[in-house]
Amino acid sequence: MEGVTDIMFRQVIAHAGRPDLFFTEFTNVSSYASDKGRANALERLEIAPSDKPIIAQIWGKNPEHFAETCQALESLGFSGVDLNFGCPDKHVNKAGGGAAMIRTPDLAIECFRNAAKSTNLPVSVKTRLGWSQPEEFREWLPVLLNEHPAALTVHLRTKKEMSKVPAHFELIPEIIKLRDEISPETKLIINGDIKDRAHALELHTKYPEIDGFMIGRGVFANPYCFTDHTPTRDELMELLKMHLSLYEKYIADHYASYETLKHFFKIYINNFPGAKELRTKLMETHSVAKARDIIAKASF
Repeated sequence: MEGVTDIMFRQVIAHAGRPDLFFTEFTNVSSYASDKGRANALERLEIAPSDKPIIAQIWGKNPEHFAETCQALESLGFSGVDLNFGCPDKHVNKAGGGAAMIRTPDLAIECFRNAAKSTNLPVSVKTRLGWSQPEEFREWLPVLLNEHPAALTVHLRTKKEMSKVPAHFELIPEIIKLRDEISPETKLIINGDIKDRAHALELHTKYPEIDGFMIGRGVFANPYCFTDHTPTRDELMELLKMHLSLYEKYIADHYASYETLKHFFKIYINNFPGAKELRTKLMETHSVAKARDIIAKASF
């Protein structure tokens, strides 16, 4: 997720209980292809030992830039590359990337083919059901499946729906049927409203043909969501302290501002007595040192 699944947060989640596969926050291929933007792109693509196996997620609209970026990814330690054709962010869509690819299928396929021919890594795609109507998946997903991607992740909402409506789990049987008919070798991954490991196992029991489940926003509710463990308040506080230490380690490389770090506080400080008051105090801080001081003085 943009601004979330960076090198620091992935290490926190790996400590709590890692998923089978990590995906990076997405990187703009045009940034990598430019002398001015390459440093920032490589910063986003840096990985830690605990990240592996990890998939590099990229986006854009320039087929040549997809090729150039994919050539580089092979030497950076990734296990695969995922093309994001589903992000609903208005700025990404205005630039022609993410979910905007649903409206330009010919360009989407050109980008996929340029990526696939430029790397030995498996190339997958993440997308949504459609742009405005869920029924669009019946035309859109076959376009992608006919290219036989290594995996296809389907977020069970449209771009227009964002995350404002429940995921369309009722469409899973039709999506499985399309995959089986067109590209049975493609791994099918379902995304959208997957809360935790238990929820994924429940869905897998119902739909054993699905190969995997992707958790996104569920990690905000529980950073232990890839396990069966229910964390205590003290365990969550230890994760926060770990995140603060990682921030200090990486800030020298300008990974993020302290204001960005504050976005993570609600993940660790939530649903226990005094959480709101503690979170309010931490949101008023401007340094790790001050945050640590407030945590040390907190009484529960």
